[in-house]
Amino acid sequence: MAYRRTHGAATRRQYGVPVSTPITRNFGTPRGLVRLGLSYIERSPEIAPAPAEVRRLVFVCHGNICRSAFAEAAARDLGLNAASFGLSTSSGKSAHPPAAEIAAQLGHPLSAHQTTRLEDFVLKEGDYLLAMEHRHIRKLATIAVLAVAPRGLLGRYASPAMPHLHDPYRLDPLFMEVCLKRVAAAVDGLARSFPGAWLS
Repeated sequence: MAYRRTHGAATRRQYGVPVSTPITRNFGTPRGLVRLGLSYIERSPEIAPAPAEVRRLVFVCHGNICRSAFAEAAARDLGLNAASFGLSTSSGKSAHPPAAEIAAQLGHPLSAHQTTRLEDFVLKEGDYLLAMEHRHIRKLATIAVLAVAPRGLLGRYASPAMPHLHDPYRLDPLFMEVCLKRVAAAVDGLARSFPGAWLS
């Protein structure tokens, strides 16, 4: 649905897209701004990996249709061993179309992406689970089969660090681009931090 940049406020409202403001463009919602601020002091049960032991980067978000899908694609395009899954999704769905549109423009197409639900994900030795939000970390800590795996916040690897990467789903289309660029920057930081995750 081509409403991303060129359509006016009336058209944006017609498609259920909020009128853009500096806050919605940069943080998604006022709550997104608040949650980002709080994320710098919030604590969750992260488990730092031994860098030399990391063999695969596994990206985790809510639906596996925007943030984690794009992170996996960006990592793979860099030559990294990567996977992704969603904490609340079903397997086999395509990426969210607005995310796929921006991802293609950023050089990391999502045309081949298919969602993976939590229950279908198979943990491997050397996996490092990278979540988008503190609440994802807390959820991972409650899942017995995943609780022992190293886990951390993807946004910590961006520069500057952004521990909270707010969900862009159905928010300001301009925020989708901002969010995915932040994800890409964090993936670049990961690539420098975990040489064992390179495929060659």
